[in-house]
Amino acid sequence: MEPEKLSPDQVQEPVLDSQPTETQAPAFLTAESPKRHYFSSIFLNSDCELRSGWSVLLFLLLSALFMFALGSGASLIAKHILHHKPDGFSAVSALISEIISVLAILAAGSLVARFEHRHLLDYNLTGPRRLWNFGGGLAAGFVALSALVGAMTLGGWMHFGPVALSGSQILVYAGLWGAAFLLTGFFEEGSFRCYLQYTLTRGLNFWWALGINASVCLFMLIAMKGSGVWGVYGFALLGLLPCLILHVKKVPTAPFWQAAWVTSMLFGFIHTSNNGENWIGIFAAAAIGFVFCVSIRLTGSAWWAIGCHAAWDWAETYFYGTSDSGFVASGHFLSSTTSGNALWSGGTDGPEGSLLVLPIILLLLVALLVIYARKKRIEPLTIPIPAVD
Repeated sequence: MEPEKLSPDQVQEPVLDSQPTETQAPAFLTAESPKRHYFSSIFLNSDCELRSGWSVLLFLLLSALFMFALGSGASLIAKHILHHKPDGFSAVSALISEIISVLAILAAGSLVARFEHRHLLDYNLTGPRRLWNFGGGLAAGFVALSALVGAMTLGGWMHFGPVALSGSQILVYAGLWGAAFLLTGFFEEGSFRCYLQYTLTRGLNFWWALGINASVCLFMLIAMKGSGVWGVYGFALLGLLPCLILHVKKVPTAPFWQAAWVTSMLFGFIHTSNNGENWIGIFAAAAIGFVFCVSIRLTGSAWWAIGCHAAWDWAETYFYGTSDSGFVASGHFLSSTTSGNALWSGGTDGPEGSLLVLPIILLLLVALLVIYARKKRIEPLTIPIPAVD
């Protein structure tokens, strides 16, 4: 008999002993190399993403590097080509400084985002109705600061003089300061509420948050003096119990609020380097930072926070001409002076250093919750009605 002929579909290639089969994985994928696995786990999490701590460190180092390079280049151009000397807290100097800062974090954020296989907008810059939320933030910031100034004026702690500008200067300085503070909003919110808030949320727990805040407080206790540091201590203590409760109850959103505790406290901490700050102003900076974090949860992005931050600073520095974190700017619209007890007038800190700023921030938070939390509850319940032919 002739041997049975096999069809082409039935012909099988011989299996070599050295070739891995379905049940035989390559050696480098097995658990036989614990050193390699341990080394990778130091830098990567279970999803093979760069751990948030390393990501934050990389972002900060790149931001500092780009800021130094851009700042040095701008300084050389101003000194040797334009023969321009720094003129204090002016619109032009503030604009140049903020351009450098924004370019630095954009470059650093873009590189880190590419390394993490993300888009730059993923860092709390997506979400619905971004332009609408940005406009709402602008309105909220101006109204909130105006309410603070109005309360101080009614109490006799602030007084206004004549308009400091005239003619076209009003529009020119309004535009320059508007651009400068818009960039301030992008830089500070982009750093704290966009990149840091997003990245820490994905990799932070209560104990890491506690360790970061405790380390900052210990550093201030050893290396810093002045009453302003008590604002940081106060905010750190204020957030301790709520974050611990969220951790114990294992609330799914706990990492976001723990990250908000850290970023807001750090936001207050960086303001301790400003001239004329008091503990109220430092605490207020941390508190408004937390309100901005709440806006991210309610609106889905940091655009409301960017608008509110920019409008608050613009109204304070340019429109009302008050001191802003200890600085008095040139080229402001109105002229104002303060008098009386520094607890109410803010002293050298300006309106942000007055006790009246705390209820204003609380009212801003309540307004944010009433307006946007209600929308968030209603929107998922809206049922589209089909059109009738």
